Amino acid sequence: MDHQPIHLVLMGVSGCGKTSVARALAQRLSWPYAEADDFHPQENKDKMAAGIALNDDDRWPWLESLSRWMSANAMAGNSTVVTCSALKKSYRDLLSRSSGKVFFVHLSGPQELIAQRMSARTGHFMPTTLLPSQFATLEQLGEEENGITLDINASVNELADQVIAAVKGLRK
Repeated sequence: MDHQPIHLVLMGVSGCGKTSVARALAQRLSWPYAEADDFHPQENKDKMAAGIALNDDDRWPWLESLSRWMSANAMAGNSTVVTCSALKKSYRDLLSRSSGKVFFVHLSGPQELIAQRMSARTGHFMPTTLLPSQFATLEQLGEEENGITLDINASVNELADQVIAAVKGLRK
C-alpha cells in the first residue's frame, strides 16, 4: 500500500467550479485546502481586476509558492486539496514536482455555461472578459499526466464522488 500524501489539484478556467468542488472534497476527506488565488501577489490580482491577462513571468512565482505549500504539507504527512487554474502543461509540470503524489482534476465545460456562472458570482477579481484568453491558454490534460477530466454539468456532489473514486484507485 502506497500511503504517500496526495495533492488533488482542481484545475480549469475561472468559473468552472474549482472552489465549490474543492471545498466539498476538503470537507469530506478532512484534508487541508488551499485556494491558489490566495497565493497571488497583489500585483497579479490588480492586473486581472483591470482585465489584463497574466503572463508566464507573473505566474511562475505564484505557482512556486503554491508548490512549496503543497510540499510542506506532504512533508508533514498531509494530503491536500488545491484549486489552481493550471492551464498549461508547463504549470502542471511545476506543480507535479511538489513532494507527494499530484493528481489533477480538470473541471471542463462549454465557455457559454462558464461565462453564465461567472456573471452570477460576486466578490471575485476575475472579470468575465478574461475568460476567452483562459480558454485560448488552456492545454488539455495529456495522457501522460496524472489526472482526470470531469464534465461540470454534474452536480458538486457528483463531481466530488467521482474524484473520491479516482483517489481510491490511486491508493491501491
